[in-house]
Amino acid sequence: MTEAKVAGQGSLLIITIVVLVDMIGFGIIIPFLTFMVAHLSGPDAEIGFWVATLMSGYAAAVFLFSSFWGSLSDKYGRRPILMIGLLGNTGTFILFGLSTTLWMAFIARVLSGIFNANIPVARAYISDVSKPHEVAKRQGLLGVAFGVGFTIGPALGGWLSRPADWNWTSIFQDTIFDSNPYLLPCIASSLLSGIAFLLSIWWLPESLPVESRSKTKNTNPMRELKRKFKDIFALLSRPILSPLMWSAMAFWVGFTIMHVSFILFTMMSPQQGGLGFSESDNGLVFGFIGLSGLLVQGVLIGPLTTRFGSSRLMAFGLVSAAIGLTLTPYVDISFAWFGILLVSFIIALGNGLFTPSNMAMLSNHSGVSEKGLVMGVAESLRSLSTLVGVLIGGLIWDLTNKEQGFFTYHTVFWLCGIFSIIGLFIHIFGGAWNADDPALEGVGIDG
Repeated sequence: MTEAKVAGQGSLLIITIVVLVDMIGFGIIIPFLTFMVAHLSGPDAEIGFWVATLMSGYAAAVFLFSSFWGSLSDKYGRRPILMIGLLGNTGTFILFGLSTTLWMAFIARVLSGIFNANIPVARAYISDVSKPHEVAKRQGLLGVAFGVGFTIGPALGGWLSRPADWNWTSIFQDTIFDSNPYLLPCIASSLLSGIAFLLSIWWLPESLPVESRSKTKNTNPMRELKRKFKDIFALLSRPILSPLMWSAMAFWVGFTIMHVSFILFTMMSPQQGGLGFSESDNGLVFGFIGLSGLLVQGVLIGPLTTRFGSSRLMAFGLVSAAIGLTLTPYVDISFAWFGILLVSFIIALGNGLFTPSNMAMLSNHSGVSEKGLVMGVAESLRSLSTLVGVLIGGLIWDLTNKEQGFFTYHTVFWLCGIFSIIGLFIHIFGGAWNADDPALEGVGIDG
């Protein structure tokens, strides 16, 4: 019996937990990141710029190191690379929680991105231990882990913020948690990574047999980066794949602009047009978004795909996201919770319809031997889009949030909607609209 087959018998739960921990760690900082920037910066600091800087540092590290870790895992096996990521996260989250300057927080986020760039390794692990007809279903476990992590993480991060200000206990008062109000959620995330690391030591076997490993003597990060860009340009010239990827990039730029601006809007005082939400309030909102995404992707997407097909669902998702993102700054304090949850559900519906439908079409219009390459390029383009989106969001927010007239804090949300509409036009007129949908026919396409 091969090493991979042994791994396949008891490792899926552990690898799912590893990804779940990564996603909780990613989501846990969402509710308080903007507040932390405000806490560490001076009164006249450009908060949007620094929020974008911290987010883009993380995204850039993930983009640059995902191929590097993937290549190392091909050479040395999946298990040690996954464990390095978990161990690294254990330390970087503590460093982030202890940050006393914005630059220290930036360095911590970059390091976190470096160690968190191992999701492709987790996907490769699942492919190693799965038969060909099992891969798609088992990769869906990662989607569930993403959704659950993105639901638990923000709720946990919001609830654990500022423990020294809690009314029901004084145990955190006059301690390090006074000067580092966001250390506790970081400790929680670090502990989760530590537990996952121990579980990996005890119960995560190697999935890649020694005889199947790469024999390349040197793993050159620059060579891997050049190869990644070469793959990107090659696939962006392919019919059907190209408009699918360009529309996804437009969507993700708009969606990640929202990641920067959403809490900047909700934390703003009602006198300035915001909602005056706290960290815990925002944690509940993003937890609701994650739960809504689970509902759409876990329950609705299957029947809707059977009824409408992936191409139409991509269009529905882009329209829904455009509506929700554009309406966000028009939520008034008089109906704050109803309004923000309504637009959040519309946004989650858009993402929940678009993302799996886009992934399905990319897979179904890829050759059998190139599906991994296509998924890897799609992941890279998503990271690049995230990098561009957060930089645009932070810059536009700082330029417009205190202005009067046509360009105000609404402007950044208009941009979110505009990018979704651009993605819709690319999808409809770029050659992918109503393309053959093998997912509905149960067949694949080669070439």
